[in-house]
Amino acid sequence: MRVITGKARGTRLVTVSGNDIVRPTGEKAKEGIFSSIQFDIEGRRILDLFAGSGQLGIEALSRGAESAVFVDISDISLKAVRENLNKTGLNAFAEVIKADYSSYLLTSSKKFDIAFLDPPYNSGVLSDALIKTANVMSDFGIIICEHPSETILPDTALDFKAVKKYKYGKIHVTIYKKEQSL
Repeated sequence: MRVITGKARGTRLVTVSGNDIVRPTGEKAKEGIFSSIQFDIEGRRILDLFAGSGQLGIEALSRGAESAVFVDISDISLKAVRENLNKTGLNAFAEVIKADYSSYLLTSSKKFDIAFLDPPYNSGVLSDALIKTANVMSDFGIIICEHPSETILPDTALDFKAVKKYKYGKIHVTIYKKEQSL
């Protein structure tokens, strides 16, 4: 796993190994995600929920995002995020928080422009996380959900609408935008 482009281009990232719950986003899916939002990243505030190794938030920072908040409940994952931020030199733009997704989203006073949601597969929390994330997004926010093909997501989440759906083998990516910004 590596950073594709930007300030930290080519940096190899640490992954969380030996844990069936954490599964890094594949290279093709990551390239597809960032191709679809490439003009929306610079200067934006990022939320990497269920951060895992932090690769999605780090990729956004490398491409010029203003800041990123990495949220995960796992100490092992948060250690990997911190190590990857150190390796890429992007620490100054990041905040790493140990929290359950729900408690973080319900208590956060921050607003985000782009949110990455990639919870453990078969955890059953993605739809709930999607709705709660919609409440912390800016007026022109984008929510990106990575999920297995069997997970059915709603067409809308509060005032967000699914605008793009991509398939990468058994992995699907659904992108939501606020309806007034379409």
